Amino acid sequence: MKKITAFYLALLLFSLCGCEENNKNSQTRFLLDTVVTLTADCNDEILSGAFELCENYEKMLSRTIKESDVQKLNSSEGFITVSEETAEIIEKALYYSELSNGKFDITVYSVSSLWDFNNQIVPDRSEIAEALQNIDYQSIEIEENCVNLNGRQIDLGGIAKGYIADRLKDYFTGNGTDSGIINLGGNIVVFGDDYKIGIQKPFSNDISATLHLKNCSAVTSGIYQRYIKSGDKIYHHIIDPDTGYGVENELAGVTIIGESSFDCDALSTVCMLLGTENGKKLIENTDGFEAVFIDRKGKFTITDGLFKKDKDIYLK
Repeated sequence: MKKITAFYLALLLFSLCGCEENNKNSQTRFLLDTVVTLTADCNDEILSGAFELCENYEKMLSRTIKESDVQKLNSSEGFITVSEETAEIIEKALYYSELSNGKFDITVYSVSSLWDFNNQIVPDRSEIAEALQNIDYQSIEIEENCVNLNGRQIDLGGIAKGYIADRLKDYFTGNGTDSGIINLGGNIVVFGDDYKIGIQKPFSNDISATLHLKNCSAVTSGIYQRYIKSGDKIYHHIIDPDTGYGVENELAGVTIIGESSFDCDALSTVCMLLGTENGKKLIENTDGFEAVFIDRKGKFTITDGLFKKDKDIYLK
Protein backbone atom coordinates (compact mmCIF):
# COMPACT_ATOMS: atom_id res chain seq x y z
CA MET A 1 0.00 0.00 0.00
CA LYS A 2 2.75 2.42 0.89
CA LYS A 3 4.51 2.31 -2.50
CA ILE A 4 1.25 2.61 -4.42
CA THR A 5 0.23 5.64 -2.39
CA ALA A 6 3.60 7.33 -2.92
CA PHE A 7 3.36 6.89 -6.70
CA TYR A 8 -0.17 8.27 -6.59
CA LEU A 9 1.02 11.40 -4.85
CA ALA A 10 3.91 11.86 -7.22
CA LEU A 11 1.53 11.93 -10.17
CA LEU A 12 -0.91 14.39 -8.66
CA LEU A 13 1.73 16.78 -7.35
CA PHE A 14 3.60 16.97 -10.62
CA SER A 15 3.98 19.87 -13.01
CA LEU A 16 0.90 20.42 -15.13
CA CYS A 17 2.77 22.68 -17.56
CA GLY A 18 3.29 20.51 -20.62
CA CYS A 19 5.18 22.15 -23.45
CA GLU A 20 8.11 23.52 -21.44
CA GLU A 21 8.76 20.08 -19.96
CA ASN A 22 9.11 18.29 -23.30
CA ASN A 23 12.70 19.48 -23.68
CA LYS A 24 13.74 18.60 -20.14
CA ASN A 25 15.47 15.47 -18.91
CA SER A 26 13.34 13.45 -16.49
CA GLN A 27 13.72 10.23 -14.51
CA THR A 28 11.78 8.49 -11.75
CA ARG A 29 13.16 6.15 -9.08
CA PHE A 30 11.97 4.75 -5.74
CA LEU A 31 14.15 6.36 -3.08
CA LEU A 32 13.67 7.94 0.36
CA ASP A 33 10.71 5.63 0.93
CA THR A 34 8.77 7.33 -1.88
CA VAL A 35 8.72 7.87 -5.63
CA VAL A 36 11.28 10.52 -6.62
CA THR A 37 10.85 12.28 -9.97
CA LEU A 38 13.51 14.76 -11.06
CA THR A 39 12.93 16.86 -14.18
CA ALA A 40 15.52 19.42 -15.18
CA ASP A 41 17.18 21.24 -18.04
CA CYS A 42 20.38 19.20 -17.73
CA ASN A 43 22.28 16.24 -19.17
CA ASP A 44 22.18 12.62 -18.00
CA GLU A 45 25.35 12.97 -15.95
CA ILE A 46 23.96 15.80 -13.82
CA LEU A 47 20.64 14.02 -13.39
CA SER A 48 22.39 10.81 -12.29
CA GLY A 49 24.40 12.86 -9.80
CA ALA A 50 21.17 14.20 -8.31
CA PHE A 51 19.86 10.69 -7.74
CA GLU A 52 23.20 9.71 -6.21
CA LEU A 53 22.76 12.63 -3.81
CA CYS A 54 19.35 11.22 -2.82
CA GLU A 55 20.92 7.81 -2.20
CA ASN A 56 23.60 9.35 0.02
CA TYR A 57 21.01 11.18 2.11
CA GLU A 58 18.95 8.03 2.43
CA LYS A 59 21.98 6.19 3.78
CA MET A 60 22.51 9.01 6.26
CA LEU A 61 18.95 9.68 7.45
CA SER A 62 16.97 6.45 7.14
CA ARG A 63 15.82 4.92 10.41
CA THR A 64 16.09 1.39 8.92
CA ILE A 65 19.40 1.39 7.04
CA LYS A 66 22.23 -0.04 9.13
CA GLU A 67 24.92 2.48 10.05
CA SER A 68 22.77 5.49 9.14
CA ASP A 69 23.05 8.38 11.58
CA VAL A 70 19.46 7.85 12.72
CA GLN A 71 19.89 4.11 13.18
CA LYS A 72 23.05 4.67 15.24
CA LEU A 73 21.30 7.24 17.42
CA ASN A 74 18.28 5.00 17.97
CA SER A 75 20.38 2.00 18.98
CA SER A 76 23.04 3.69 21.11
CA GLU A 77 23.37 5.49 24.42
CA GLY A 78 25.01 8.79 25.25
CA PHE A 79 26.38 11.33 22.80
CA ILE A 80 26.84 10.02 19.25
CA THR A 81 28.77 11.86 16.55
CA VAL A 82 26.66 12.42 13.43
CA SER A 83 27.10 14.44 10.26
CA GLU A 84 26.70 18.19 10.48
CA GLU A 85 23.66 17.84 8.22
CA THR A 86 21.93 15.33 10.50
CA ALA A 87 22.57 17.59 13.48
CA GLU A 88 21.16 20.56 11.54
CA ILE A 89 17.99 18.63 10.68
CA ILE A 90 17.48 17.54 14.30
CA GLU A 91 18.07 21.09 15.53
CA LYS A 92 15.46 22.41 13.09
CA ALA A 93 13.04 19.70 14.22
CA LEU A 94 13.48 20.82 17.83
CA TYR A 95 12.75 24.40 16.78
CA TYR A 96 9.40 23.32 15.34
CA SER A 97 8.72 21.23 18.42
CA GLU A 98 9.02 24.37 20.52
CA LEU A 99 7.00 26.42 18.03
CA SER A 100 4.14 23.91 18.10
CA ASN A 101 4.26 23.35 21.87
CA GLY A 102 5.31 19.75 21.32
CA LYS A 103 2.74 18.80 18.66
CA PHE A 104 5.63 18.25 16.24
CA ASP A 105 7.96 15.76 17.92
CA ILE A 106 10.51 13.53 16.18
CA THR A 107 10.59 11.23 19.25
CA VAL A 108 7.06 10.12 18.30
CA TYR A 109 8.79 7.17 16.63
CA SER A 110 8.25 5.11 19.77
CA VAL A 111 4.54 5.22 18.91
CA SER A 112 4.56 5.55 15.12
CA SER A 113 6.68 2.40 14.81
CA LEU A 114 3.80 0.41 16.31
CA TRP A 115 1.47 1.30 13.43
CA ASP A 116 1.73 -1.11 10.47
CA PHE A 117 0.09 0.70 7.57
CA ASN A 118 1.41 -1.76 5.01
CA ASN A 119 -0.32 -4.72 6.67
CA GLN A 120 -3.23 -2.66 8.04
CA ILE A 121 -2.55 -3.51 11.69
CA VAL A 122 -3.76 -1.24 14.49
CA PRO A 123 -1.68 -1.54 17.71
CA ASP A 124 -3.22 -2.33 21.08
CA ARG A 125 -4.14 0.60 23.28
CA SER A 126 -1.87 -0.75 26.02
CA GLU A 127 1.11 -0.74 23.62
CA ILE A 128 0.37 2.85 22.64
CA ALA A 129 -0.02 3.95 26.26
CA GLU A 130 3.36 2.47 27.16
CA ALA A 131 5.11 3.96 24.12
CA LEU A 132 3.72 7.42 24.86
CA GLN A 133 5.97 7.53 27.92
CA ASN A 134 9.01 7.68 25.62
CA ILE A 135 7.92 10.75 23.66
CA ASP A 136 9.85 13.82 24.79
CA TYR A 137 11.73 16.04 22.37
CA GLN A 138 13.08 18.02 25.32
CA SER A 139 15.24 15.02 26.25
CA ILE A 140 17.38 15.49 23.11
CA GLU A 141 20.74 17.18 23.60
CA ILE A 142 22.88 18.61 20.79
CA GLU A 143 26.47 19.78 21.11
CA GLU A 144 27.74 20.80 17.67
CA ASN A 145 27.46 17.55 15.66
CA CYS A 146 27.09 15.27 18.67
CA VAL A 147 23.58 14.19 19.69
CA ASN A 148 22.26 12.42 22.78
CA LEU A 149 18.70 11.07 22.61
CA ASN A 150 18.71 10.03 26.27
CA GLY A 151 16.87 6.81 25.57
CA ARG A 152 14.42 8.21 23.02
CA GLN A 153 14.15 7.15 19.37
CA ILE A 154 13.60 9.47 16.44
CA ASP A 155 12.11 9.47 12.97
CA LEU A 156 13.05 12.36 10.66
CA GLY A 157 10.38 11.48 8.07
CA GLY A 158 8.42 14.66 8.84
CA ILE A 159 11.23 17.02 7.91
CA ALA A 160 14.15 15.32 6.12
CA LYS A 161 12.68 15.25 2.59
CA GLY A 162 12.31 19.01 2.68
CA TYR A 163 15.98 19.39 3.56
CA ILE A 164 16.97 17.00 0.76
CA ALA A 165 14.78 18.83 -1.76
CA ASP A 166 16.57 22.10 -0.96
CA ARG A 167 19.97 20.46 -1.36
CA LEU A 168 18.90 19.01 -4.73
CA LYS A 169 17.96 22.48 -5.92
CA ASP A 170 21.37 23.77 -4.77
CA TYR A 171 23.01 20.90 -6.65
CA PHE A 172 21.14 21.59 -9.90
CA THR A 173 21.66 25.35 -9.88
CA GLY A 174 25.30 24.89 -8.83
CA ASN A 175 25.80 22.75 -11.92
CA GLY A 176 24.36 25.32 -14.31
CA THR A 177 20.81 23.98 -14.51
CA ASP A 178 18.45 26.86 -15.30
CA SER A 179 15.08 25.27 -14.56
CA GLY A 180 13.48 22.15 -13.21
CA ILE A 181 11.09 20.48 -10.82
CA ILE A 182 12.01 18.27 -7.89
CA ASN A 183 9.26 15.93 -6.68
CA LEU A 184 9.94 13.84 -3.60
CA GLY A 185 6.51 12.25 -3.30
CA GLY A 186 4.58 15.31 -2.18
CA ASN A 187 7.56 17.61 -1.54
CA ILE A 188 7.88 19.86 -4.59
CA VAL A 189 10.55 22.40 -5.48
CA VAL A 190 10.32 24.35 -8.74
CA PHE A 191 12.93 26.72 -10.11
CA GLY A 192 13.51 28.74 -13.25
CA ASP A 193 10.19 28.49 -15.09
CA ASP A 194 6.59 29.07 -14.08
CA TYR A 195 4.87 25.85 -13.06
CA LYS A 196 1.40 24.61 -12.32
CA ILE A 197 1.24 22.10 -9.47
CA GLY A 198 -1.85 20.02 -8.84
CA ILE A 199 -3.14 19.51 -5.30
CA GLN A 200 -4.75 16.11 -4.89
CA LYS A 201 -8.40 15.91 -3.92
CA PRO A 202 -8.39 13.83 -0.70
CA PHE A 203 -9.33 10.17 -1.22
CA SER A 204 -9.72 10.72 -4.97
CA ASN A 205 -7.86 10.48 -8.28
CA ASP A 206 -8.87 14.06 -9.07
CA ILE A 207 -7.05 17.35 -8.65
CA SER A 208 -8.91 19.73 -6.36
CA ALA A 209 -6.84 22.85 -7.13
CA THR A 210 -3.87 24.06 -9.15
CA LEU A 211 -1.05 26.12 -7.67
CA HIS A 212 0.76 28.61 -9.92
CA LEU A 213 4.34 28.77 -8.68
CA LYS A 214 7.83 29.94 -9.56
CA ASN A 215 11.09 29.50 -7.62
CA CYS A 216 9.57 28.07 -4.47
CA SER A 217 8.48 24.90 -2.73
CA ALA A 218 5.09 23.33 -2.05
CA VAL A 219 4.75 20.52 0.48
CA THR A 220 1.56 18.61 1.20
CA SER A 221 0.63 16.54 4.26
CA GLY A 222 -2.68 14.72 4.46
CA ILE A 223 -4.65 11.97 6.15
CA TYR A 224 -5.18 10.23 2.78
CA GLN A 225 -1.50 9.41 2.21
CA ARG A 226 -1.09 6.43 4.55
CA TYR A 227 -3.96 5.08 6.57
CA ILE A 228 -5.80 2.05 7.90
CA LYS A 229 -9.56 1.91 7.36
CA SER A 230 -11.68 -0.07 9.80
CA GLY A 231 -15.39 0.30 9.09
CA ASP A 232 -16.07 4.04 8.95
CA LYS A 233 -12.94 4.81 11.00
CA ILE A 234 -9.70 5.99 9.40
CA TYR A 235 -6.43 5.66 11.33
CA HIS A 236 -3.92 7.84 9.49
CA HIS A 237 -0.17 8.30 9.86
CA ILE A 238 0.09 11.86 11.20
CA ILE A 239 0.37 10.86 14.84
CA ASP A 240 -0.67 13.17 17.65
CA PRO A 241 2.06 12.78 20.31
CA ASP A 242 -0.54 13.42 23.01
CA THR A 243 -2.71 10.43 22.08
CA GLY A 244 -0.60 8.06 19.97
CA TYR A 245 -3.30 8.02 17.29
CA GLY A 246 -3.70 9.96 14.06
CA VAL A 247 -4.64 13.53 14.94
CA GLU A 248 -8.40 14.09 15.13
CA ASN A 249 -9.47 17.40 13.66
CA GLU A 250 -11.38 18.74 10.67
CA LEU A 251 -8.43 18.68 8.26
CA ALA A 252 -7.87 16.30 5.35
CA GLY A 253 -4.76 18.01 4.00
CA VAL A 254 -2.47 21.03 4.17
CA THR A 255 -0.14 22.43 1.51
CA ILE A 256 2.55 24.89 2.61
CA ILE A 257 4.20 27.21 0.09
CA GLY A 258 7.52 28.97 0.67
CA GLU A 259 11.09 29.36 -0.43
CA SER A 260 12.50 26.71 1.92
CA SER A 261 11.23 23.17 1.41
CA PHE A 262 12.97 22.28 4.68
CA ASP A 263 10.64 24.59 6.59
CA CYS A 264 7.60 23.82 4.40
CA ASP A 265 7.98 20.13 5.20
CA ALA A 266 7.89 20.66 8.96
CA LEU A 267 5.16 23.31 8.76
CA SER A 268 2.84 21.07 6.75
CA THR A 269 2.93 18.48 9.54
CA VAL A 270 2.66 21.13 12.26
CA CYS A 271 -0.42 22.66 10.64
CA MET A 272 -2.06 19.25 10.22
CA LEU A 273 -1.61 18.72 13.95
CA LEU A 274 -2.80 22.21 14.91
CA GLY A 275 -5.91 22.32 12.73
CA THR A 276 -7.16 25.02 10.37
CA GLU A 277 -7.66 27.93 12.76
CA ASN A 278 -4.43 27.62 14.71
CA GLY A 279 -2.45 26.53 11.66
CA LYS A 280 -3.62 29.56 9.68
CA LYS A 281 -2.66 31.88 12.55
CA LEU A 282 0.79 30.30 12.70
CA ILE A 283 1.46 30.68 8.97
CA GLU A 284 0.18 34.25 8.84
CA ASN A 285 2.57 35.11 11.66
CA THR A 286 5.51 33.38 9.97
CA ASP A 287 7.19 35.47 7.27
CA GLY A 288 7.64 33.93 3.83
CA PHE A 289 5.05 31.15 3.95
CA GLU A 290 1.48 30.61 2.75
CA ALA A 291 -0.91 27.69 3.21
CA VAL A 292 -3.86 25.93 1.63
CA PHE A 293 -6.07 23.97 4.05
CA ILE A 294 -8.62 21.42 2.84
CA ASP A 295 -11.06 20.03 5.39
CA ARG A 296 -12.73 16.62 5.32
CA LYS A 297 -15.77 18.09 3.55
CA GLY A 298 -13.63 19.58 0.78
CA LYS A 299 -13.78 23.18 2.00
CA PHE A 300 -10.74 25.36 1.20
CA THR A 301 -9.16 27.88 3.55
CA ILE A 302 -6.18 29.90 2.30
CA THR A 303 -3.84 32.37 3.98
CA ASP A 304 -3.85 36.08 3.18
CA GLY A 305 -0.94 35.96 0.74
CA LEU A 306 -2.88 33.77 -1.70
CA PHE A 307 -5.94 34.28 -3.84
CA LYS A 308 -8.14 31.61 -5.42
CA LYS A 309 -10.07 31.86 -8.69
CA ASP A 310 -12.14 28.76 -9.43
CA LYS A 311 -9.61 25.91 -9.06
CA ASP A 312 -6.52 28.09 -9.58
CA ILE A 313 -4.51 29.41 -6.63
CA TYR A 314 -1.95 32.23 -7.05
CA LEU A 315 0.52 34.06 -4.85
CA LYS A 316 -0.46 37.71 -4.47
